[in-house]
Amino acid sequence: MKKLVVILVSLLIAGGCTGEKKEQAENTLPAGGSVSGGTGRVSEVASGLRSPWSIDRHGDTFYVSERGGTIAEIGQDGAVRRLDAGLSAPLSGAAEAGLMGFVLKPGFAESGEAYAYYTYQGDSGPVNRIVTLRRDDAGWQETEIHLDMVMSGPVHHGGRLALSPDGALFATIGDRQDPGTAQDPDSLNGKIVRKNEAGEFEVYTMGHRNPQGLAWDENGVMYATEHGQSANDELNRIEEGRNYGWPVIQGTEQREGMERPLATSGDGETWAPSGLAYHSGLVYAGALRGEAVLVFDPGTGTLIRKIEGYGRVRDVFADGDSIYFITNNTDGRGTPREGDDRLMKIRNPGNG
Repeated sequence: MKKLVVILVSLLIAGGCTGEKKEQAENTLPAGGSVSGGTGRVSEVASGLRSPWSIDRHGDTFYVSERGGTIAEIGQDGAVRRLDAGLSAPLSGAAEAGLMGFVLKPGFAESGEAYAYYTYQGDSGPVNRIVTLRRDDAGWQETEIHLDMVMSGPVHHGGRLALSPDGALFATIGDRQDPGTAQDPDSLNGKIVRKNEAGEFEVYTMGHRNPQGLAWDENGVMYATEHGQSANDELNRIEEGRNYGWPVIQGTEQREGMERPLATSGDGETWAPSGLAYHSGLVYAGALRGEAVLVFDPGTGTLIRKIEGYGRVRDVFADGDSIYFITNNTDGRGTPREGDDRLMKIRNPGNG
């Protein structure tokens, strides 16, 4: 019988730190957790997060954006230090809006800089913006605006930021619940965009409804997750210049000049997929409505495994050895349990 390694997660309540003390056996699943179709040990890294959205890491510290406008910094001992993001505009109160995408810049150790994506309340409604935040002794401060005045709507803000293997910044932008914008080449809504060498954002792909996850494999192949309408959620293989069909086609429908998804939930199931990570030949997607980490074989588009029992999953992160994910049960749409929301670790996730 393997020894149980007990992780003591101590979240200190002092000067912006919040949390609780909790013990969790690493070789067992928390109550209700299960891994179907494969192996992997799930353990809790930290608890007490507030509507978390994105995960990144530098050294031994995790950085998790929270929709209310804070960055939670999580150390090796599981202690959470919560710092305000000093943004230049008030966050929008629209559903699904707030501080969302967050990714550390290359050279973060020297610059202390990260990219962030947030939705603020403009004069005529919600607006999406991409900025640089700099970490200093006082917290995080907005120092530069890279993209602004991308109008949004009551929902479908997009919000994911990710760096490609060659260091280019990509962002997902939703259709702001105005489907026609996804096919409008003059609108950034319903698009995946890339920041070019001149510092400008250009359309990379179009025809998206509400894309929320980006990842690349070891060969530089790009993947994205996307929310369908009620069902027909998608995992797509992304190629520059392609049109992914929304709102003209969805699910397995076909139209010349438009791409079919690599995998879809179909008409009868909803995943509401969010963050995405690639590890050892497999793609891991967080599912909100589906309340799982979904594991796909990208070669066949087959869903081969589900990691369930933790509620809504917003983002997934891979470090080459393990998979990490954040639950999203405190965002008003889930059912929080004591300790939610959490950063979880899947050790030895396997290769299917």
